[in-house]
Amino acid sequence: MTPMLLVMVAIGGTDILFALDSIPAIFGLTQNVYLVFTATAFSLLGLRQLYFLIDGLLDRLIYLSYGLAAILGFIGVKLVLHALHENNVPFINNGQPVDVVEIGTGVSLAVIIGVLAVTVLASLTSARGKAQNAVAAARRHAAEYLDMAKDPIRRADIFGKLLAEQAKIRALPEKYRAQIREEQELMALLHRAHAEHGSTSAR
Repeated sequence: MTPMLLVMVAIGGTDILFALDSIPAIFGLTQNVYLVFTATAFSLLGLRQLYFLIDGLLDRLIYLSYGLAAILGFIGVKLVLHALHENNVPFINNGQPVDVVEIGTGVSLAVIIGVLAVTVLASLTSARGKAQNAVAAARRHAAEYLDMAKDPIRRADIFGKLLAEQAKIRALPEKYRAQIREEQELMALLHRAHAEHGSTSAR
């Protein structure tokens, strides 16, 4: 056994955990067992490839967690209402179905899409979202610049993007600029990139 085996077991376990976690959400849209099974199987096949995308989205969509919480809460309410509508538990309404409103699949999809759309727009247009996006882009470009050791043309292009992101940061309200200045790791990364660019230009 090598450490790589433990890494693969951890990744596989995370895939299974995410797939099992999505089953209630799928049931919130459909009761078709075939669709539930195939959706879970495909999520197992695709989640590992989506890790980097999800990580990037979390940097940019700062309100995504709130939107997902709202969606999961809505689906929980939908499942409870559906369970009451098909009730056969003896201590609830004497085992008879409870006359409650059921939420249809079309309404469920509309709510999910609407919540995600509002979340994305709020993340991209709010001042806090713009600050987070600029910081994430500056960090990414600075790290990429420092890693591009043998391609001066590519490095110059990346450094230009880094300067553009820093200009966006300077245009932010003071409270966000102050918060960014307190991020020691980011500031150190930016100083390293500028110092290396200065030493390269002087050669």
